[in-house]
Amino acid sequence: MLEDRFEACIDACDACAAACDHCAASCLRQQDPTVMSQCIRLDIDCAAICRLTSAMLSRSSALSAEICAACAAACEACADECVRHDNDHCQACVAACQRCAAACELMAVPVLLAPAAGLRPGAM
Repeated sequence: MLEDRFEACIDACDACAAACDHCAASCLRQQDPTVMSQCIRLDIDCAAICRLTSAMLSRSSALSAEICAACAAACEACADECVRHDNDHCQACVAACQRCAAACELMAVPVLLAPAAGLRPGAM
């Protein structure tokens, strides 16, 4: 069984990926989707890294802290873009990205790779 903090981050990543997918699809259905091209790109990137992060956390990867840090950065970039748009789907994406970034930031602490966890730097 995974620790609660892993479960919370996995859930936030999965929810964020779904929100980003919905946002990208909704942006593509707008009258002129080219206006939303940066939003769409960031949605796709964010959804991909959220799914990767969820998978790595699910298997307690030794690289969890690093991938969580990258995921938090991607979520923040996506939220920063989506917040610029008034669409409901963009605002829902902002909220999901902010929740995921916060959860990933908690997981990105180096203690996950500490010797107490049975891992040594360079022992991969």
